[in-house]
Amino acid sequence: MNVRKIVSGGQTGADQGALSACVMARFPYGGWVPKGRRSEKGKIPSRYRLRQHRSRHYPPRTEANVRDSDGTLICVYGKPDGGSLLTIDFAKQHCKPWLALDMTRPMEKNLARVVRWLKRHPEIEVLNVAGSRRSKAPGIHMAVRRLIRALLRRLPE
Repeated sequence: MNVRKIVSGGQTGADQGALSACVMARFPYGGWVPKGRRSEKGKIPSRYRLRQHRSRHYPPRTEANVRDSDGTLICVYGKPDGGSLLTIDFAKQHCKPWLALDMTRPMEKNLARVVRWLKRHPEIEVLNVAGSRRSKAPGIHMAVRRLIRALLRRLPE
């Protein structure tokens, strides 16, 4: 596994869960956010150092994060829908590997899936983490944070 940086779009839920794990582990992170640092709960917290896209809308920043990364992990409860499906569409358009995880499954099983996927895709050095927002998936922030923290512990130093 060659992940050297994680990027995310800054939305509440899965995005901020991944970013929080990176901050806690002092792991390199970044990503595009909508102009004005817009999220469903107002402004994305300033503790997350992210680049503002020129658009205030979510799809352009989603595409920029997919385009600027080597692969995308999508974390949802159940099956992807809405913005998560759009993320998958962008990954397909840009010929980037992607993996959708159902976060209702046990964390250890999801972690094993991610590790296998990353080993099959050694080209992934910049990993985009996307998924459901908090209002659609209560608790997903903590689930993704736990998953990414566990993943970071598995990466070679």
